[in-house]
Amino acid sequence: MAWATLAAISCGCGGAIKNTRTTPAGQKAVALEATREELIDRYNSVADGVQSFNATAQLKASTGSQYSGVIDEYHEVKAFLLASRPANIRVIGQAQVIGKTIFDMASDAETFRVSIPSKNKFLVGPIAVERASKKPIENLRPQHLLDAILWSEIRKQEPVLFEEFNDEIGRYYVLTVLRGGYQTEILRKIWFNRADLQVSRIEEFGPQGLLVSDIRYSDWEPVAGGQSTAATTENASPAGGIAQFPRAIHVDRVHDDYQLELQVTKLTLNEDLPADRFKLDQPQGSELVRVGDDTGDKQE
Repeated sequence: MAWATLAAISCGCGGAIKNTRTTPAGQKAVALEATREELIDRYNSVADGVQSFNATAQLKASTGSQYSGVIDEYHEVKAFLLASRPANIRVIGQAQVIGKTIFDMASDAETFRVSIPSKNKFLVGPIAVERASKKPIENLRPQHLLDAILWSEIRKQEPVLFEEFNDEIGRYYVLTVLRGGYQTEILRKIWFNRADLQVSRIEEFGPQGLLVSDIRYSDWEPVAGGQSTAATTENASPAGGIAQFPRAIHVDRVHDDYQLELQVTKLTLNEDLPADRFKLDQPQGSELVRVGDDTGDKQE
């Protein structure tokens, strides 16, 4: 009976066989350690360290989602981006081959302006306008990119929760920044990839837990403050108070129903940007559209 039992086990008929696999040292997932305070300092070093942004990038927009059932992709454009604190941004999109301007948009702390030469229209409206267009691509606002590029600092008076999160893709630390007032709510969630402790995702929330923006970051590379650096530059000496910056940025405006893919190819941080570079006037002969008027969009 003993020999029969051993024979049955050896051929897999009477029990389970345990297989042990050893992962090579070079393939083991790295999970770096950090404290809540270290991560706050790491985040704020980027938020405080980037005062201006001058970049050339490939920009691709898409509208719709798996939830709406419709996804429209638009042609990739070559984009030129200027941004400076506190709230100035200018984005010019051009066709890849012929260099024709597809759009030119700018915003400050109060107003956004968008010029669309192909439609001979010039859109103007307050940045706080909440009414969404039936055409998602018309919900695109320059300040949405501004928020993705120039981060808001975590202030000392803001409560911050700290947690770990693991899934099949990787391991993360998450800082949850809260807003006070009559009722405590989530303001922002900041995700750090524990493989390198770089910010990989920022979720921005509005009142009552509304997810406003879901922004993902990757391809962190060295930069030189005040000097132009190509995306493929290696071992660049850090300057200007910040050592690295992400070159791939994905912006998902959930309730505006559009997404942006930004791949930075050339970058300069913290150079002086004159105010007139953010000035966008209405082209002569174009149709003026005022967005967000109580009586509906007005055309002049």
